[in-house]
Amino acid sequence: MEKKSARQLYLMRILLEQTDESHALTLQELIEKMDAEGIPVERRAVYADIEALREFGVDVIADKRGRNTYYFVGNRQFQLAELKLLVDSVQASRFITERKSRELIKKLSDLAGEPQSKELNRHVLIAGRIKSMNESIYYNVDEIHKAINSDSQISFQYYQWGLDKEMELKRDGERYVVSPWALVFDDENYYMVAVEGSSLKHYRVDKMLRIKATGDPRAGRELYHEEEYGKKSLFGMYGGDIVPVTFQAKNWMIGIMIDRFGRDIPIAKVNDEEFETRAELAISPQFFGWLFALGPDIRVTSPGYVVNKLREYGENVMRNYQQP
Repeated sequence: MEKKSARQLYLMRILLEQTDESHALTLQELIEKMDAEGIPVERRAVYADIEALREFGVDVIADKRGRNTYYFVGNRQFQLAELKLLVDSVQASRFITERKSRELIKKLSDLAGEPQSKELNRHVLIAGRIKSMNESIYYNVDEIHKAINSDSQISFQYYQWGLDKEMELKRDGERYVVSPWALVFDDENYYMVAVEGSSLKHYRVDKMLRIKATGDPRAGRELYHEEEYGKKSLFGMYGGDIVPVTFQAKNWMIGIMIDRFGRDIPIAKVNDEEFETRAELAISPQFFGWLFALGPDIRVTSPGYVVNKLREYGENVMRNYQQP
């Protein structure tokens, strides 16, 4: 395609990439930039092209300032604040490798245009963050989604880290064959919820290698209950039973409980200093750790077996710190 026939596309690219409310261009500057692209253009043609872009849906603003009129793109698909939020999410995601994080942030920056992309680049701090070392996770998520949507089982290899800091394939490299039912993002990691044999299990997606769809239909639908996984993920992807747990806590902790369990939890006054609440959750080591970290101003009052488990867990931890 000759550049001349794509004149409006070049003008649109210049406006999208190089302008915003704080960085507008005059008509003459647009003509000069088009000329630099090897497309000589007259003023009348630029006016017509701007109108064509507006009809196409590009929000080209004409701002009269003194004797000159300045042109820039107003509303974009993403505002700068939205892009900053997405960049923050990419930076904070441990499951995305450092290299892939930089690639994604570059693509997000391109959506902002050159002036604002510089602000996003100054916003980027990735080096030194703990990130996944499995580059394939980006594609693992996509492969699992495809398998779920096509109702297919998958096979894969699964690894763990050895003392030499090298990957060790579990089951001596034998491929797992499972029926994937969901992907859950929890505690900064992606987990696949799947049925293997007659059991419901979960797998860290960043520890999965060489995923392949088998084409065999998935099994075990009756074992997966979507509503339960929201409660499980409150304290990590552990397979603990989901039970209603009653807490008694000091009044100052109400914000902590609402932040963790949501505003729908029941609240009952116990006395002037304490309240009682209840939440359904999975009993797991992470739950115990969270509760102990809050200190003595909160305690579980029921069910009794959870109270006993908490006591046993604390006693087992304390044995590691008893003097010989």
